[in-house]
Amino acid sequence: MSDVSIILNKKLNDSQLEVLERFEEFLEAIIEKDDEKLDVIMDDNYILTHMSGKRQTKAEYINEIMDGTLNYYKSKIIHPQVSILEENHAKLIADVELDAKVYGIKGTWTLNTNVSMKKIENKWFLNQWEN
Repeated sequence: MSDVSIILNKKLNDSQLEVLERFEEFLEAIIEKDDEKLDVIMDDNYILTHMSGKRQTKAEYINEIMDGTLNYYKSKIIHPQVSILEENHAKLIADVELDAKVYGIKGTWTLNTNVSMKKIENKWFLNQWEN
């Protein structure tokens, strides 16, 4: 059983589903603290913007997951909208509910999520996540 669930309100085409499935893989990797999978899924120039406005690079984000500063337990992707902007660029917009303990505070947060992805050699990579 996955710790990531998805609530869809419309049918997605195959390309859109690829993007959504890659984001789901990413969420599973942060929950599982799988740094090797995260390193593969995230673009080297990845930037995360937390809801507080704090920005982190790929290395900073993975380090905080691995050292226990950021702990994710469950996630729900609510009504994702996926746009393929160009053949190799996509945007995923959704509310993402995260059950987590971040910087010592445990709770469930719903993040207004805007994820940018790029496709390299037929695989999608997370490039940016803004909450």
